[in-house]
Amino acid sequence: MDVTTLMRRAADHYADLEAVVHGERRLTFRESWRRSIQLGNGLVAEGLQPGDRVGVLEDNSIEAADLFGGAAVANVVRVPLYPRNGREAHLHMLGHTNCRMLVVSEQYADEVEGIQDDLPDLEHILVRDAGYEDWLASQSDIDPHVTVKEDDYFIIRHTGGTTGQSKAVAYTHRAWLAAGRDWFYAFPPVEPGDKCMHLGPISHGSGYQYLPMWLSGGCNVMLDHFDTQATLDLMEREGIAYGFLVPTMVNAIVHDNTARGRDLTSVKCLLIGAAPIQDATALAAREVFGDVLYQGYGQTEVLPIAMMGPRQWFAEIEGSNPLRACGLALPFAEVQIWDEDNQPLPTGEVGEIVAKCDGQMSEFWNNPKASAERIVDGWVKTGDLGKLDRNGYLYVVDRADDMIISGGYNIWPAELENVIAGHPAVLEVAAFGVPHEKWGETPHAVCVVADIHSITEQQVIDMVADALGSYKKPGGVTITTEPLPKSPVGKIKRKDLREPFWEGHDRRVAGS
Repeated sequence: MDVTTLMRRAADHYADLEAVVHGERRLTFRESWRRSIQLGNGLVAEGLQPGDRVGVLEDNSIEAADLFGGAAVANVVRVPLYPRNGREAHLHMLGHTNCRMLVVSEQYADEVEGIQDDLPDLEHILVRDAGYEDWLASQSDIDPHVTVKEDDYFIIRHTGGTTGQSKAVAYTHRAWLAAGRDWFYAFPPVEPGDKCMHLGPISHGSGYQYLPMWLSGGCNVMLDHFDTQATLDLMEREGIAYGFLVPTMVNAIVHDNTARGRDLTSVKCLLIGAAPIQDATALAAREVFGDVLYQGYGQTEVLPIAMMGPRQWFAEIEGSNPLRACGLALPFAEVQIWDEDNQPLPTGEVGEIVAKCDGQMSEFWNNPKASAERIVDGWVKTGDLGKLDRNGYLYVVDRADDMIISGGYNIWPAELENVIAGHPAVLEVAAFGVPHEKWGETPHAVCVVADIHSITEQQVIDMVADALGSYKKPGGVTITTEPLPKSPVGKIKRKDLREPFWEGHDRRVAGS
């Protein structure tokens, strides 16, 4: 099976039902699929061939839905960029995957102006400005029926890497369908007409729910930014049944004074994921929404591998602490805990979480060395430290690779360190995650200098924001003349720097 064939079938079966909503704009399946066909034909007219990569820089919109379907129609591979990233990150993601085309929303056009000068493979930039609708309407609405195979690549998503440069995770049509199927395996069944709310971009995490809803005749309702009141208003007005929220969003909603007076009886399932959630937030969310909360665990490389619904999450079970868990191992995922020699550990012991599932990545794009390091005998090594209990609950207790998760976004210490080290006053630098009340975690940087007055905290923060984007800037900076702690082989001991900030926390990961 492939995504294109199944999307085409659903568009036929549910032609007159609403498929996509953004703001005041509403499209039926027939209307949305026609736009996808037109965009697909437009991509082919630009000379793109099946398997070519197309970068996209966008927020949620009707036009984002155009590209989701249009890329499938043309059998080209989407490479989503992060709007919060800086130009260097855009260059890396586009260049590493040899994108031949970039589709960019008008509000981000200035960020990529002249970017073709540094990317020899990038032949076309389509700016979705005021002329986009006329351009789209000029394309043929006859389905080209481009040949698509289930092992063709469907999307390449980028994740973080310990080198500071993100790695590209390639999914086939088969793997993407499997990931969507398994996300919804434990959910209440989707019925035609059910509505799914997308607070995050469908080009990223929330996109795992877009396709299952489409294939079941559901309606994808999109917001282009998160606002507590607007979210609650939309949930009531549209009768939202499904949604994906990161813990920081949940935390903001439960602290809204109007949340508990809302009519949210339409909600069937709210998936909480992308970062750990604090017990108090989960319990407060249950008061607001009722027994409709689900928590899932996976990562871009392998997902999903664990899930639990409200009856498992808020249960009292001998031998388990569900509130501290991230889910139960899913029926169609193999999950083990390995020691440093890649050998399975007994139940209850802490080691690295490894997994196999139908929705795992095929490889890191154009990076066989990294692929071999992460995929061992078909098992994907997550880099997370955790344990399984006797009842099948999975717990994440630490991250082996020092990744920081802030507001659901992955941030790698080396990215910050590479930028900060460029300042002439900085002799050494280490970055790591510390608890944050709103974002779960935030980066903190320790800078070693010769003269304590040679650089300020704000200068360091501004450097990172300018180079990498605001969401990666440190929440705090320590300026010191004391050398950083190091191991016998000279490796900076981030854990020693991090530990004082985590006193009183039972896990070395934070949630909102």
